[in-house]
Amino acid sequence: MMLQLADVRVSIGSKPVLHGISFGVAPGEIVGLVGRNGAGKTTSIKSVLGLVEISQGSVALAGRDLRTVPPHRRARLGIGYVHEDRRLLSQMSVEENILLPAWANALSDPRRRLETIYRQIPKVREMAQRQATQLSGGQQKMVALARALMTGTKLLLLDEPFEGLSPVMAQKMGRLLQELRAEGYAILVAESELKLIGSIADRVVTIERGEIVGGNH
Repeated sequence: MMLQLADVRVSIGSKPVLHGISFGVAPGEIVGLVGRNGAGKTTSIKSVLGLVEISQGSVALAGRDLRTVPPHRRARLGIGYVHEDRRLLSQMSVEENILLPAWANALSDPRRRLETIYRQIPKVREMAQRQATQLSGGQQKMVALARALMTGTKLLLLDEPFEGLSPVMAQKMGRLLQELRAEGYAILVAESELKLIGSIADRVVTIERGEIVGGNH
């Protein structure tokens, strides 16, 4: 497995949020993590990124225990994250937004990676010099995915990537994720509804109230 969560337990304050969840994502696989708002999807992703403290269990990337890696170092291991709210910097161009993780992580080959991303998402190249504020919501989601690919060479974590997209843009996003899967990426997609992710995922894992209740883990 590229990503493996085993008996992960997380509390925020005194409130338990994850109650021993276990599942994995293999290279070349899309796994949907489906649950209602508040079910624990985002906390599961944050446990991989190190943004919440794990009280019990383990999270591993290609067999490496991520608990031994500081959060600010994890992206350099090949992890990319698409936040639910996109979080593009409006004063920067599309290309600058995509390059931002390379600058933040002092990557040695940002231009080579940028060219790879433009090959993977040609539409983003066409928007490269536009300001982020000039883009539609769907275009911004594409740019957010492109930015995640700057560090996400192995594992992509997407939080609600289809939310707010038109049916046409949702189909484009789905096809793009399938193309990335074909290139060998391990992809975890957190979604509130099964409808969109269910049509492209290899497996769907259902989470309710911080527990895995269905699916092939």
